[in-house]
Amino acid sequence: MAEDKSVVLLAGGVGASKLALGLSRVLRPGQLTIISNVGDDEMVYGLHVSPDIDIVTYSLVGIIDESKGWGVRDDTFSCDQFLRRLGEEPWLLLGDRDLAVNLLRTNLLRQGIRLSEVTGRLSRALGATHSIIPVTDNRLTTMLYTDLGAMTFERYYVKEKQEPEIRGVCYSGSGFAEPAPGVVEALSAADLIVFAPSNPVASLQPILSVRKVRGAVIRAEAHKVAVSPIIAGRTVKGPADKMMKALGYEASALGVARFYEGLVDCLVIDKADEGLKEEIEKLGVKVVVEDTLMTDLNAKEKLARAVMRAGGVI
Repeated sequence: MAEDKSVVLLAGGVGASKLALGLSRVLRPGQLTIISNVGDDEMVYGLHVSPDIDIVTYSLVGIIDESKGWGVRDDTFSCDQFLRRLGEEPWLLLGDRDLAVNLLRTNLLRQGIRLSEVTGRLSRALGATHSIIPVTDNRLTTMLYTDLGAMTFERYYVKEKQEPEIRGVCYSGSGFAEPAPGVVEALSAADLIVFAPSNPVASLQPILSVRKVRGAVIRAEAHKVAVSPIIAGRTVKGPADKMMKALGYEASALGVARFYEGLVDCLVIDKADEGLKEEIEKLGVKVVVEDTLMTDLNAKEKLARAVMRAGGVI
């Protein structure tokens, strides 16, 4: 029964935050551990911003701005507006409540407290009842090589509006990164490991680029289920299709299956891609066809249950 099972979600971005909320609604506190990407982390005006950690946290505690997919609902932007009055042009928009989280995170990190401990402290203070752990406490940055030069993923996504041509990707710091406390233990104890419907290149590969984490995923006896973030050849949000093409993968559920080949047992695809089922299964991956668009809370819970069924935990 699900009451006895442990689920780990590898997460990054908006799609992950939606599935995390769905899973949190069908699992008891303590059953779900979310391992978050930190490859998007940025320093902005001296502040350590962790976009993927915050998106998941805000979603779990019910304060995310659903219209944007990030930030705090009903936030104000007085600081941003005053910076612009002072002649600045901030490229990363931070609401005032969001700013408070980043101010406190940065202050705690400067005191020598690890990011994993800071994340736990902040998420619990906001009311999260499931564990959120950054994949590593070390600096790990997703770098894109483009026709405009090298840049972080967040700059490419926000400041450059995904316009530069991507020519390569690397995960700076991954060779030295160690798993944050609790990451390997959660993976080893899991009954189900879920690859969220996130950008495989920018959200999940940074997690898997940490050698000991990738090894723990491979060794884990848990069922491993991925949810395709690409529906009918396009992403719901973000540049996953562009990035996969840049790395030589087709932008489709089949391309996602090939990207995760050897890592997952099952791929959940949308009904729009049912025609790819047979081709994907030739890779030795079980395919489950579902409605994967998480347009409301019911859809999030429905997909969460489908993923758990695919992983054999309900």
